[in-house]
Amino acid sequence: MAEEKRREERELSDPRAMRALAHPARLAILNKIQTDGTSTATEVAEVVGVTPSAASYHLRMLAKYGFVEDAPPRGDGRERVWRRVRTSWTVSPDVDDQPEVRAAKNVLINLVRDEAAAEAKRALENFDREPQEWRDASTFARSVLFVDAAELKELIRRIDELIDPYRVSVRDRSQAPPGARIAEAQVSVFPRAERRPHGLPSEDHGEPSSAANTGNTGNTGNTANTADIRDGEGSL
Repeated sequence: MAEEKRREERELSDPRAMRALAHPARLAILNKIQTDGTSTATEVAEVVGVTPSAASYHLRMLAKYGFVEDAPPRGDGRERVWRRVRTSWTVSPDVDDQPEVRAAKNVLINLVRDEAAAEAKRALENFDREPQEWRDASTFARSVLFVDAAELKELIRRIDELIDPYRVSVRDRSQAPPGARIAEAQVSVFPRAERRPHGLPSEDHGEPSSAANTGNTGNTGNTANTADIRDGEGSL
């Protein structure tokens, strides 16, 4: 199953598609559809806080770039039903990216990371209201590692392998145990960038002294961000 899922991954490189997705309302709509399986414009509008007509527009934009598609109609078929596309989207900056592509990737990655942080913040704010069993099952951890590149890559593979069977897009809900609900795993694994010293503040203005800043000028390079968007999980 893990190998099949990897074959379904889609590396985003079209700046138009990334700009279409890099919209808070569209990410929220996509998250709603991917959590529920199918949704109408009215249903996502109620959650996202936009009008049904605005939701319809956002859904058409998501469909245009292959993030959602038409689902079988319900009832009298008067309202269009949408479903997620069973594909994982990965966005990774590359040293050969053209400026327009890199800019679109950075905007989308930062928005996804902001959404993930907001989701964690909501969970923390609601933590005391969760049942004890869910408080015991939750963690907000940060670990400092000492590894080489091969070990870090293997760690990511193993984490991915552990998570895969529980993804909302993979698991058969009829086979899940009673009490199962939507949860979220946020995983960031990366080599730390060097923290350059700020220098000591001066006595008069609180600005770093020139002596302390010696050697700290010049181009520090691009920040490498990666967003692995697995059917919207984690943000979408």
